Amino acid sequence: MKIHEYQAKQLLSRHDIPVPRGSLALTVEEAVKAAAEIAGPVVLKAQVHAGGRGKGGGVQRANSGEEVELLAAKLLGMKLITPQTGPKGKVVNKILVEEALDIAKELYLGILIDRATAKIVVMASTAGGMDIEATAATTPEKIARISIDPLLGIQGYHCRRLAFSLGLGAEERQQFMPLLAALYRLFVEYDCSLLEINPLILTAAQKLMVLDAKLEVDNNALFRQPLVRSFRDLAEEEPLEVEAQAYHLSYIKLDGTIGNLVNGAGLAMATMDLIKKAGAEPANFLDVGGGATAEMVENGFRIILSDPKVKAILVNIFGGILRGDILARGIVEAARTCRIGVPVIVRLEGTNSEAGRQILLHSGLNFIPAADLQDAARQVAMAAQEK
Repeated sequence: MKIHEYQAKQLLSRHDIPVPRGSLALTVEEAVKAAAEIAGPVVLKAQVHAGGRGKGGGVQRANSGEEVELLAAKLLGMKLITPQTGPKGKVVNKILVEEALDIAKELYLGILIDRATAKIVVMASTAGGMDIEATAATTPEKIARISIDPLLGIQGYHCRRLAFSLGLGAEERQQFMPLLAALYRLFVEYDCSLLEINPLILTAAQKLMVLDAKLEVDNNALFRQPLVRSFRDLAEEEPLEVEAQAYHLSYIKLDGTIGNLVNGAGLAMATMDLIKKAGAEPANFLDVGGGATAEMVENGFRIILSDPKVKAILVNIFGGILRGDILARGIVEAARTCRIGVPVIVRLEGTNSEAGRQILLHSGLNFIPAADLQDAARQVAMAAQEK
């Protein structure tokens, strides 16, 4: 789960990690008031779940109350387009008004999980700021990395090694080492999958400060993270994905025209690969899971059909825990309730698959059977082209 920058900084402050003074504003009036309390130059930062805000015009400096008023009015309600939002962009509903600082140096820090080694990786670079992605792509040697055994945790030598890789002086190292240790503890405490500080700045007064923070938490750990759960902003999420979660469905919206209803994440990925190989594009990832009920299948169909781009649907079920006859009844009920107006290609194998095929055959509805998975992908691609 992603959270906003201002929320991440609240967590950082709880761990005594230095962040600039700032306040959240939902209106122009709140922004003007927040800037007046800071009493000096401020930076107005759009709060959306996407990076690259500076390049998209979502970060603006204001030197007076009049500028705050003008810029806040411009930011609030704007559609912010960045490399991470795609062409659709994201509507800005809130801004962070933060004190402007004199920056002497910009650094980069990142903490993430390396699943290949089952360790936590900390990355650091002297090339902090908006072009860190370009640095990683063209000059990766500028990014120092250390791997930390989660059973042992971060040690002093880890912090010293990264401090020296950043070229920090003695006074700066004394600030950096406890700051990095605190960031690591926060990462573990809140079950983070990513914690990115970009930039970590050294001010003109030689103080280290977290200027921007991006934090993502493992969804599987949210049950034990009530504070993080309270930070969830449904307005920043895809509405169909939010609805699917309410029905315990794993759904991710994509940009294609082929709707998919599959049981099993691996099978769903393979199905999407075959659709692309057949010359079409998937409209979604939808895993109904091994224990799906007829009601869950019906809700899955309804969510798929809520996407106006969908021109055909591929149902690919390998029955194990999920029996073919139960799946077939769900498909029939969904077709009658949702009034499916697009071709539905069904590939059904496994437990009670023959009974499921008979239910579909005698339903009186127009389902297109597939001999195998490749045949299903080919048929659904053709059906979408003809639609």
